[in-house]
Amino acid sequence: MPTVTPPDAPPTDADLAPTAFLDADHPTVVAFVQRVTAGADSAVERVRRLFAAVRDELRYDPFDLPTDPAAYRASAVLDAGRGYCVPKSVVLTAGARALGVPSRLGFADVKNHLQSERLAEQMGTDLFVYHGYSTLWIDGAWRKASSAFNAELCARFGVEPLEFDGTSDALLHQFDAQGGRYMEYLRDHGTWDDLPLDHLLAEYARVYGPPA
Repeated sequence: MPTVTPPDAPPTDADLAPTAFLDADHPTVVAFVQRVTAGADSAVERVRRLFAAVRDELRYDPFDLPTDPAAYRASAVLDAGRGYCVPKSVVLTAGARALGVPSRLGFADVKNHLQSERLAEQMGTDLFVYHGYSTLWIDGAWRKASSAFNAELCARFGVEPLEFDGTSDALLHQFDAQGGRYMEYLRDHGTWDDLPLDHLLAEYARVYGPPA
């Protein structure tokens, strides 16, 4: 059963352990991590490369919100090659554990001020509840990283893609290139040692209605 943890609590063994969703020991996850971090000469550089690969190699797709738990396993998301913020964060978190970096899943409610008309019509709101991100323990501190928006999507909305260097948080942009509001964080739901999928799906149904 996933458990929420205090945001500043030091890592435990649970933050390195593979789970049903964070299947860090799955051959697909291991092969992905080894490929994208090959040649990196430090832990920080390996994490930086992992973040960039999850950000750009997995296309952000907010229109597909699966209810099948199997679709949320890191290995399955890699096979699919796409996902919304939560599946992509599952891959980043599992990948970090495969590197031996303690990691957790984090969730926050955010408001998207540059939401597309298509997505607004589907969601009926510009509020994204339980937006997923990852938090990684690097050099004695937790660092938050959102791998959701790939570089191509960022270019379409006039913002630079997020970069994660392991020394500071990399969360969604507050403003676009013209200074307009972009993403606004409203409420943080803490960090978790595994994906609380049943809870997330219940919240999605409450806010957006039952799945079609």
